[in-house]
Amino acid sequence: MCGRYTVRSIQPIAELFGISLPPEFQPRFNIAPTQDVLVVRSAATAVNSGKVDRTRRGDLLRWGLVPSWADDPSVGNRMINARAETAAERPAFREAMRRRRCLVPADGFYEWQKQDGSKRKQPHLIRMKNDRPFAFGGLWENWWRGDDRIESFTILTTSPNVLIAPIHDRMPVIVPPDEYDRWLDPAASTADVAGLLRPYPPEGMETQPVSTQVNNPANDDASCVEAWK
Repeated sequence: MCGRYTVRSIQPIAELFGISLPPEFQPRFNIAPTQDVLVVRSAATAVNSGKVDRTRRGDLLRWGLVPSWADDPSVGNRMINARAETAAERPAFREAMRRRRCLVPADGFYEWQKQDGSKRKQPHLIRMKNDRPFAFGGLWENWWRGDDRIESFTILTTSPNVLIAPIHDRMPVIVPPDEYDRWLDPAASTADVAGLLRPYPPEGMETQPVSTQVNNPANDDASCVEAWK
């Protein structure tokens, strides 16, 4: 699964996705479910000769997808991740997979590794080499009842690559930059993007054990990414 991640840099995110950032957007070291965080979506800007021109926009959405048909929005607390293998069939994610895909900017994510002979789990920070930003593949949804409206999202997960497999049995789907437009295009079918739902190549990534400060979501500062000593 993917239950915590980081967005420690601001300007590199804006440059990578070609977006203006919401004024509320601030660096984060320990993003947790149910919080409002940055996602990138496709937006129609004009229709020229029958063709829709599209651009990208950055918005703050709640992490934990709330299906449009849900009676209680708290169901989103259990839908922070969607399995890439089944998202196209599951009622909670099916329509979003077809037409409401998004990118979730990040520059690292955490996984917890079981320790032999101990109940303690060691947190690891997983990131790209050179610490460059990247994007999870996500799905977003609208929920409303009367005047109450929630825009929310989930992060897709897949099987781990060989770097992450010793730490955890799942990893988030990471979309390559040259595939951002295809992933965001609502005209692209589920079959068109199926090839992107795969483990990211391990040679471009690195991992390191970090402080157990990250275990508490109330901790959201640089201490969370400090190397474990």
